[in-house]
Amino acid sequence: MPEQRVPATPSRRQIVFAASAAAAVTALPSPMSAPAYAAASTDAFAAGLADRGHAERPKAEPLLSAFPLSQVRLLDSPFLANMRRTCAYLRFIDIDRLLHTFRGNVGLASTAQPCGGWEAPDVQLRGHSTGHLLSALAQAHANTGDSAYADKGRALVSALAQCQRAATSAGFHRGYLSAFPESVFDQLEAGGKPWAPYYTLHKIMAGLLDQYQLSGNREAFEVLLEKAAWVDARTAPLSHEQMQTVLKVEFGGMNDVLTRLYQVTGDSAHLRTAQRFDHEDLYAPLAAGRDELAGRHANTEIAKVVGAVPSYEATGDSRYLHVADTFWTTVVRHHSYAIGGNSNQELFGPPDEIVSRLSEVTCENCNSYNMLKLGRQLFLHSPERAEYMDHYEWALYNQMLGEQDPDSDHGFVTYYTGLWAGSQREPKGGLGAAPGSYSSDYDNFSCDHGTGLETHTKFADSIYFCSNACHSRPTLYVNLFIPSELSWSAVGVTLRQETDYPKGDRTRLTVTDGAAHFTMKIRIPSWAAGTGRAPTLQVNGRPIAAHVRPGSYATVERHWRTGDVVELVLPRTPVWRAAPDNPQVSALSYGPLVLAGEYGDTALATLPTVRPDSLRATPGRPTAFTAVADGRTVTLRPFHEVQHQRYNVYWAHTPRPGRERDIARYPLREGSGTTTADTTGTFADATLAGGATWTTDGGDSAVAFDGVSGHLALPAGLLSGLDELTVSVRVRVDSLAASARVFDLGYHKDTYLFLAATTGAGRARAALKIAGMEAEDVVDAAGPLPVGSWTHVALTLGNGTGVLYLDGTEAGRNPAMVSGPLLLGATSRNYLGRSQNTTHPYLHGAVRDFRLHNRALSAAEVARLAGG
Repeated sequence: MPEQRVPATPSRRQIVFAASAAAAVTALPSPMSAPAYAAASTDAFAAGLADRGHAERPKAEPLLSAFPLSQVRLLDSPFLANMRRTCAYLRFIDIDRLLHTFRGNVGLASTAQPCGGWEAPDVQLRGHSTGHLLSALAQAHANTGDSAYADKGRALVSALAQCQRAATSAGFHRGYLSAFPESVFDQLEAGGKPWAPYYTLHKIMAGLLDQYQLSGNREAFEVLLEKAAWVDARTAPLSHEQMQTVLKVEFGGMNDVLTRLYQVTGDSAHLRTAQRFDHEDLYAPLAAGRDELAGRHANTEIAKVVGAVPSYEATGDSRYLHVADTFWTTVVRHHSYAIGGNSNQELFGPPDEIVSRLSEVTCENCNSYNMLKLGRQLFLHSPERAEYMDHYEWALYNQMLGEQDPDSDHGFVTYYTGLWAGSQREPKGGLGAAPGSYSSDYDNFSCDHGTGLETHTKFADSIYFCSNACHSRPTLYVNLFIPSELSWSAVGVTLRQETDYPKGDRTRLTVTDGAAHFTMKIRIPSWAAGTGRAPTLQVNGRPIAAHVRPGSYATVERHWRTGDVVELVLPRTPVWRAAPDNPQVSALSYGPLVLAGEYGDTALATLPTVRPDSLRATPGRPTAFTAVADGRTVTLRPFHEVQHQRYNVYWAHTPRPGRERDIARYPLREGSGTTTADTTGTFADATLAGGATWTTDGGDSAVAFDGVSGHLALPAGLLSGLDELTVSVRVRVDSLAASARVFDLGYHKDTYLFLAATTGAGRARAALKIAGMEAEDVVDAAGPLPVGSWTHVALTLGNGTGVLYLDGTEAGRNPAMVSGPLLLGATSRNYLGRSQNTTHPYLHGAVRDFRLHNRALSAAEVARLAGG
């Protein structure tokens, strides 16, 4: 039994708990009909607002509505295949095993075998998967009509209701429902950081709401109301400052589910509680249009913003919509990888740092699950912004579709989609997986295991949208080109979409039953621009006069009859898409598909260098190509199809030779002021920072560093486009400190080119590393740099060889460099006198005459440079 007990004398919180619980015991809402053009159905009987005395109409209704899942049927395609595998798992899983920790938490008997992974009895996050399961069962029931999913959902909800009723006997407050004790929230409110208790509660609450809205489970709604009252009572006594501190611990989408509950009930208590979860530490900079995402845990933040759109709908406060749109736009345009996903090691980096932040743990799949939710919601309010659905399609094909193991009977999914060279789809470390697969039945239960259950049971929810009756005449939006059948009962027509897209270049929509006058809007993807051939749209074999412009929706208004056929053709061509931080590195796409090189069991040490002119289509395979990379022919296929082997997505391109020259030179002759000029005129001034000062030694000016904070900040972009180089500088080291840098050119502590005056081993060292590499490429001297005298140092890199020179004499060589300067790209943090790593000491000494040359100089040339 849990140790926590309710005190005999009621506290303020207990009084609030009692009041909230009483308020929760109200009649269930009387469902209103869905928007006229969408039509209500049994799986969406609770959609819309309740007709209650205190209910209010939405303050900002979306312009579009989604069709109920029951009205859209998937036809044979990879999407349907994925759904069938996930549904097999839904039918298989033993709910008593998931309920074991819920029952044990309130003292109810359980003989079930405990689950492993993140549902193990000793893991704080236990319980979250039950919420995902509730949502997935509801979606599967709504989309297929199979009562087995509804029956399993009802059994699960009834068991949870029993646990909730036992809460007070176990010493918890009324309405509490979780697989861990309520005392965890005491820890949270006291400033502790338990593992995401509100995150887990959100998953359960969202699952209960889905069970009610999609599967008609009224008991789920009763449990949810009690739980919402508990959240209200728990958070009401906290001051705004206390609540904002609580929100520093991941809380999922509590604002989202509570606001959506308000939209169903009209009970202002639910909206009031939801707004307590508005995290101003994130919202305030977004509202001001600032990108302060670097260093934040990506999926923690995305989930918070998902709730901003229903908050806008419920209140009419445009700040919420602005926050949501600013976040989506910022992430998609400045923090997303070629496949549409985001994050490295689960964190956002600075904007536009992509190739400099590759690894085997990029693109957590939960992130894209939530980003697709957010983009979908924004599009319903702004259907003129086709880019929302462009990104939706891109991430759906290139990340979400491929997260599932097609060889697994139960649709096991990955956690990350790694994008470093030679990555492969694999389980998350420390969690169980079936042999040869990515996840497992009972020993994984990561957050991505859970979101995977939802992703692969709701593919039908965004293929088509329709206009809301109060805003326009009937309009059908065709967003995605997935084989499917739409039964649009409100206007009395059925449409069938048949396509082999994206393997093929066309989709065909046929009115198979009924007749009606309506407008059809068909998305023309933005990727179709620049293919050299314009997309074409025909109705019954005849071209139409509508504007067919990539990045928009083509409009056809007419009276539609049975047998009418719309055909859209989208010509494709391979496109090399350069990374924002390195124009010499790119990913290859074909239509909406990112292509990956297949490498089987071959491990890769770094990004391969491809010859773009060697790209060839494979006869008989419409989305397969070959190209020559690092001297070998590589097969390229759609990324989502590449499973159970190593792959490569980003490729280096050798630049065209240019005129040999110094591309940057900072003589450091000014002798005064806070800036110093590049005499080549190529780059902006460098800046003296921290304790950097001007000094004179032997009649020549130099910049002195105090060993505490002094350094010279060079402009960004110095190394862009260089496949070989020479870096040289004159340096006087006044005292040695291990890891103090003479120069460090890069982005962060995992992507850099540096020279250290000495290391812990007592040797000067030059090193190059790209994030994702297992180890540095190093060039070591025999000893440290001299102390107290000026030394000319030069580092040459080219053709796989690095050479370090001191005063014109070779001091170290590495003839087997794994990587090269080409992969460094447009370095954003370039320093003399300091390291990318903030734990390293600053240089104590002085520098002058820093040069960057675009070729690896010979030994004789370096000797002349040193003597000049």
